[in-house]
Amino acid sequence: MHPQALKTVLIVDDEPSIRLLIKQFLKSDGYAAVEAASGEEAIALAGQSEFDAILLDFNLPGIDGIETCRQIRVMPNHKVTPILVVTAADDDAILNDAFAAGCDDYIIKPINHVVLHARLAAHIHRTELYYQLEQVRKMLNRYVSPRTQLMVEEYAGTGRYPPPEKRDVCVLFTDIRGFTQLSQHIEPERLFALLSRHLAYQVELVYQYAGYVDKYAGDGIMAIFEGPNMALHGCLCAIDIISHARAIMRQEANNLFAVGCGLNLGQAVIGNIGSPEHLDYSAVGETVNLAARLCGLAEPMSIIVSDEIYSSVGGHPRLRFSGKQIVPVKGFTQLVKIYGLHC
Repeated sequence: MHPQALKTVLIVDDEPSIRLLIKQFLKSDGYAAVEAASGEEAIALAGQSEFDAILLDFNLPGIDGIETCRQIRVMPNHKVTPILVVTAADDDAILNDAFAAGCDDYIIKPINHVVLHARLAAHIHRTELYYQLEQVRKMLNRYVSPRTQLMVEEYAGTGRYPPPEKRDVCVLFTDIRGFTQLSQHIEPERLFALLSRHLAYQVELVYQYAGYVDKYAGDGIMAIFEGPNMALHGCLCAIDIISHARAIMRQEANNLFAVGCGLNLGQAVIGNIGSPEHLDYSAVGETVNLAARLCGLAEPMSIIVSDEIYSSVGGHPRLRFSGKQIVPVKGFTQLVKIYGLHC
């Protein structure tokens, strides 16, 4: 069910005169109406169509109103559809059964038009707000990492920010070499499309290898891998990213999408960074900084890894490393051991 210009209400009652009266009320309030004379008919209609609300008589022949409500409520297209039970008995036991079956409200017979209008409008409005929020959430999911989403959902109820914590992580940085010159060779629209496609594939690979994208870094990404196989997953992901870049280069017949990758393994602090008005939930620390620097050292279509990565997975049969080098790295006082990871 999605918000529509003309709301449609399913009326379920075995009395034709009651259905006619409710239909007239609804028509005067600007609703369309569909009628069902039994629970069986209502269940069949609900399974085939989407309704903005359902008015359901409690006393029905055959399948009663409670069981009808229960069966409609479990349908995927009516999980949040407002269901209002119409009953002549203001009995707590009956109402408890109705709410347990999934109804949202009740209306006592004889039906008062003012009450029907107010309660129906309120429930439909709440459902519309629910769908609007779901749509916003889906759109936000495209911009916010799953890890950040989980953090927000976990702490939304308290309104407090989680404290920063140290974690062992594998950090992968990717970068397209010479990106600033790409605009001189490719039209902006096509360049944007190519870059988007290329980065989208990198993101897919990160999630395939059980990581998550911490952020986009212009023409590359910063990805985090955790768990017992994080170093292996990060290395295999980097290899596949380079392989995909080579495929793009062959298709485009140039070297404009040559990629470099840097990988490091160690502890990082993960937490909220920024002001209360704008926060970034990210990993920071020397482990992250070195991974970024190694990405900067990587030649086009190459992967540079730290000594920590090599020590963790250097003997793995699926990985091939080049000889050790000891190099200066900007921002680090001591020389750094690095290795090349072959694709």
